[in-house]
Amino acid sequence: MANEVKRLIQVRVEKGANFKRDGFGKKRQLSDSWRKPRGQHNKQREQRKAKGALPKPGFGSPVAVRGMHPSGFFEVLVSSEKELEGLNPKTHAVRISATVGERKRGTLQEKAVGAGLKVLNPRLATAAQKAKKPAKPAAAESKPPKEEKKPLKTKLSAALAPKKEAKKEKATAEKKEKSAPVKPAKKADKPKTEKAAAKKSEKPGAKVPAKPAAKAEKKAPAKPAEAVKTKSKGAAVAKPKSAKKAGSGVKKDD
Repeated sequence: MANEVKRLIQVRVEKGANFKRDGFGKKRQLSDSWRKPRGQHNKQREQRKAKGALPKPGFGSPVAVRGMHPSGFFEVLVSSEKELEGLNPKTHAVRISATVGERKRGTLQEKAVGAGLKVLNPRLATAAQKAKKPAKPAAAESKPPKEEKKPLKTKLSAALAPKKEAKKEKATAEKKEKSAPVKPAKKADKPKTEKAAAKKSEKPGAKVPAKPAAKAEKKAPAKPAEAVKTKSKGAAVAKPKSAKKAGSGVKKDD
């Protein structure tokens, strides 16, 4: 019988058609839920090609499987413990109502499972329900903690391990070199006299120090005193003034 039910459900799936209203893809406000076309020139009503099928005899599912859940059970909506009475676990499946609270749902779900009924919308126990469970005996707690299993190293990972270590060492060495501050090279100490002269030359309007006498050029030999005197006398004698020319350029008669 179970195999026959499965076969009929498969027939229902293959035979079924999706009937969609005319023009549902043209306007956003129209849903694809079925509405019978009543227009005088409606192409779907006239059964034109590619305009969609109309519901007709022959599209119905087999009577034995009609209204059955795809899991092969007839669905029953339940909201209290009394409604679980008289249900057959071979043919019926339970769906707990959405209006049932969390505390009541837990007890209802446990009773349904205890009676051998399939729950179509089960929920896991919450943290509050887990806290109510009795604590485990102390003997179980006294067991030593299990050691964490380390992943087994493959041949590839074992071969690549030394290369990775070498790369890490290089990277650390480069970081240390970058982080270490570079000390500037010390300049040779100049003598105090040269330092003082350099500071004076840098100041604006400072006089340049005179060169030492030892480095001065050799002086020319001194001339005799008589020659110097004659030169001074000659400079003192005034030269005779020349007669001025007339405007016409001819000298006047004496």
